[in-house]
Amino acid sequence: MENIEITLRIWRQNSYEENGKLVEYKLSNLNSHMSFLEMLDVLNEELINNNDDPVAFEHDCREGICGSCSMMINGEPHGPLKGTTVCQLHMFHFKNGDIITVEPWRANAFPIIKDLVVDRSSFDRIIQSGGYISVNTGSAPDGNAIPVSRSKAADAFDSAACIGCGACVAVCKNSSASLFVSAKISQLSILPQGEPEKKERVINMVNKMDDEGFGHCSNTGACEAQCPKDISIKNITRMNNEYLKAKLKS
Repeated sequence: MENIEITLRIWRQNSYEENGKLVEYKLSNLNSHMSFLEMLDVLNEELINNNDDPVAFEHDCREGICGSCSMMINGEPHGPLKGTTVCQLHMFHFKNGDIITVEPWRANAFPIIKDLVVDRSSFDRIIQSGGYISVNTGSAPDGNAIPVSRSKAADAFDSAACIGCGACVAVCKNSSASLFVSAKISQLSILPQGEPEKKERVINMVNKMDDEGFGHCSNTGACEAQCPKDISIKNITRMNNEYLKAKLKS
């Protein structure tokens, strides 16, 4: 089991109103099998023991499910590994003596709360604008009551895999939320249960995305390349088609 030494350059900022800066920290004798978040825990323990302010960062499940551990590592959302979140990134992916720069998401629609923590409540408001789906409550319907083809079911599940971490926004040069919004639209519009409110949903969610200050899709595909859940940009094409049809019919 190899121990390594690294230098961290972490963005420190007390609030949105104040200016921030990169602060350098050196850590030695790190277990290379610990996760990136566990490494930050070690740093914060040292800071607390020295009566310094610990680094604020988000985390919850630490199993690659919740999308909370959102940060730029050496200029890449969630770090250098494809299809992973920060909590799934381990220190053996770095070399002894590496200098690692850690920053928060950079987008006007994601104002910095403190250090590496940003306010992503704009995503919640976009989802809320989508409204509801008309389904009967009560006992679960029979599995064959509503016919759904295998391909549509697979596409819906793939879209629903989006965890709303915001990596697509962070990597887009226009800070677009198109991949996130299109995935949330697609997971319902593909299925027959989402059909009744389909037109209203896409109009409301796209308009809310614009109201929140996100930019337009850059068409570079960086969002798909950096998404930890490999959400396809085919969803953006679907969203644009549905939005155009809905606007023409309205």
